[in-house]
Amino acid sequence: MTFIEPGLYVRNGFAEGPLADAALSRAVRAAQLLDDLQEQAPTLTDGQLHDGVHRALRCYTREQPPAYQVDSITGLIRCGVRIDWLTPDRLPCA
Repeated sequence: MTFIEPGLYVRNGFAEGPLADAALSRAVRAAQLLDDLQEQAPTLTDGQLHDGVHRALRCYTREQPPAYQVDSITGLIRCGVRIDWLTPDRLPCA
């Protein structure tokens, strides 16, 4: 086991600890938000869809997502492209 910082360590190539758990939780939440948006997309206005994608990405990164990324994902969803946000059971570390 390699200690990285309080709450985060690496064991057998995977991040573990409370910080890793929080990151996984954010990834699962973002995936759920995107799934919900894609189901509701036909009934949402462009602004609502854009705002929802922005919120999902912000949930995942905890930072302001780049506008081009939000616009790109919003456009793909609007065109009917399914965005699959895969979430692992554990976070791999290099």
